[in-house]
Amino acid sequence: MLHIFEGTAGADARYITITGQEVNHIKNVLRMKPGEEICVSNGADGREYRYAIEEITDAQVRCSLRFFKEAGAELPVRVILFQGLPKSDKMDLIVQKAVELGAAEIYPVEMERCVVRLDGAKKKKRAQRWQTIAESAAQQSRRGILPLVHEPVTMAEAVKIAREAAQVRLIPYELQEDDGSTRGILEKMEAGQTAAVFIGPEGGFAPGEVELAKENGIRPISLGRRILRTETAAMVVLSWLIYRFEIT
Repeated sequence: MLHIFEGTAGADARYITITGQEVNHIKNVLRMKPGEEICVSNGADGREYRYAIEEITDAQVRCSLRFFKEAGAELPVRVILFQGLPKSDKMDLIVQKAVELGAAEIYPVEMERCVVRLDGAKKKKRAQRWQTIAESAAQQSRRGILPLVHEPVTMAEAVKIAREAAQVRLIPYELQEDDGSTRGILEKMEAGQTAAVFIGPEGGFAPGEVELAKENGIRPISLGRRILRTETAAMVVLSWLIYRFEIT
């Protein structure tokens, strides 16, 4: 079953027309035929819409709505990931896996110990690349929404966004002792809340960044006894949340 995003899909959209690169995928890669079904999400309401292919041409695929299902693939908590900019192409992997595991938004963050520094043009170009990766990952994991990857922000901007958007704000910190508080925070989280998660770059957080976070209600937590790579840390937190809210 092909899963794609199409902004016009919805309960009121009896027919949709698919254009662009998905046409080649449907026609020449999957070799789908009229009468077969595709799963479509509009990237906003979390619903899964089932459309039947009516007609396939070189330029478009016309489909008709058969039925839809309510949201079921999204984490009960909305996770905003604030990821310190890593080196090379690690951000590609982080975006891909974070989206697969349920992140709703991703903010790359320019932190003091980041090696990578991007100017205005590069910020926009990288964000577009990461958004494309997010869309592909969302399709693969059959997400009901299309997660948004923003252009890089500063640590101060990230803290402000988190303070205004999230009820639960966490910063995994390697010097934080495992005193049981991490488990307690997770157990107190409730479905429907928004959680902001800050992950440092390869060099970790600078002390001043941790203090800034704490001053704004962002709580340091422990990820266990081992020091994790930056591309691993967010996956651990998201996995915890999957276990907390989805595994019975």
